Amino acid sequence: MANPSTVADLAHTIQLAVAPVFLLTGIGAFLNMLTGRLARVVDRARKIEAAFTPPDHPRHAQQVLELRLLDRRIRVVNTAIFLCTSSAVAVCMTIAGLFVSSLFGLGFTQTMAIVFVLAMLLLIVGLVLFLIEVRMAVAAIRVRDELLERNERR
Repeated sequence: MANPSTVADLAHTIQLAVAPVFLLTGIGAFLNMLTGRLARVVDRARKIEAAFTPPDHPRHAQQVLELRLLDRRIRVVNTAIFLCTSSAVAVCMTIAGLFVSSLFGLGFTQTMAIVFVLAMLLLIVGLVLFLIEVRMAVAAIRVRDELLERNERR
């Protein structure tokens, strides 16, 4: 039969680890969304590259500007993915550290707290970069005035 205090300690450790596991689920969903955005940006860049015009063509300058913007967006999303993945790794390290600390009676809870705070900081910066990338995408969308029919009377 198992020692009740050991089972209770393990149950408590599992309870402590549940919240970070839910956090991992959220980070995973966020990473899925970021990789989807990255794929769309890459697809758009490839489409422009396939139809790229020579330097003397009237659309060439616009294509170069759009490719530069897409390149910046790719870098921002890629960095956000890196930071959010690093955050997930730090959360995993926190969970593993909680179990190792509990299992072997090690007292490095302050280290686990620091790793968890690091995970949150990485996630925050990843979220800020996501916001920046969305703003870049929205700013790049220009609907031509003639399509909006702004100059016509109602």
